[in-house]
Amino acid sequence: MRPANATLARLGVSLVLLGVIAWQLDARALRDAFVAPAPGWLLLALAISVPQVVLSAWRWRLTARRMGLTLPLRRAVAEYYVATFLNQVLPGGVIGDASRAWRHARSSSDRPRAWRAVIIERLSGQLMLALIAIVGLLASPTLRDSVLSGLARLGNAPVVLTTGIIVLSGLAIWGYRRPPTWLRDTLGDLSTALVASRMWLWQCLSSLGVVASYIAVYAITARAIGADIDLATLLPLIPPVLMVMAIPLSVAGWGLRESAAALVWIGAGLDPAQGVAISLIYGVIVLISSLPGAWLLCHRRRQRRDHDTSAGAPLTSKSGGGCHAR
Repeated sequence: MRPANATLARLGVSLVLLGVIAWQLDARALRDAFVAPAPGWLLLALAISVPQVVLSAWRWRLTARRMGLTLPLRRAVAEYYVATFLNQVLPGGVIGDASRAWRHARSSSDRPRAWRAVIIERLSGQLMLALIAIVGLLASPTLRDSVLSGLARLGNAPVVLTTGIIVLSGLAIWGYRRPPTWLRDTLGDLSTALVASRMWLWQCLSSLGVVASYIAVYAITARAIGADIDLATLLPLIPPVLMVMAIPLSVAGWGLRESAAALVWIGAGLDPAQGVAISLIYGVIVLISSLPGAWLLCHRRRQRRDHDTSAGAPLTSKSGGGCHAR
């Protein structure tokens, strides 16, 4: 029952947040923000999703190979498509990544390392996204001033921040002096696959390409519905919205993403209904782009069913050609 309860809870979070947004925003403004998307822009966004998945899979393969694991690029691309689809349709947004880690671990000689390879690969992308979000925040005076004024209203924010730094520093010192086995192994793999030698450069370049593709798709979505925002204003708004999607409290980020978009658009002095409309269309585009993963899942299930059927069938004579030795 616990997984079922967690699923219902995350689904409930998405529905409640979307309901609150619909209730708070002006219905007419939200309706006006939904302009029929231009097909050309939508096709361009879907086209960008293909190299996006391939580059993400290449980053995963690079990480795994650096850790001494075997992972062909073709398999990595297929697994990434399946994981992307599962992340879109299952609550939490991380079940797909857990599934590809599990499948890779089953065929690997070092199962814990296969799991850590997926974690490190995702961490590489999230760090780059956070870095770009900080740069965008510094480049947008309106958004920066809005964030600073919001922090100023939190009187205890400096105290909380200082306490958090002290606690994290204490944990880091304890982990360095007396690291448990799992932490020692994880830190070793992080050093090997993320920051050692030239790996940091390849990780940065690949993650920059992946994050840039996500931002490009979001910006194209804004153009698809006719949002009249210049790129200098639009681009800094996108990374914070994308970062919220990584929080595993909803279904594929639905509700959380739209809430973040509304707040970010308000902080930038723009119409929040427009930000929500862009976010909703973006979610649909991401779901459509993940459908090859659904096809791969159906194809694999059909292959397993055919294999089980042939394995359970009685052997025929060699001349009949009904069974071939392998």
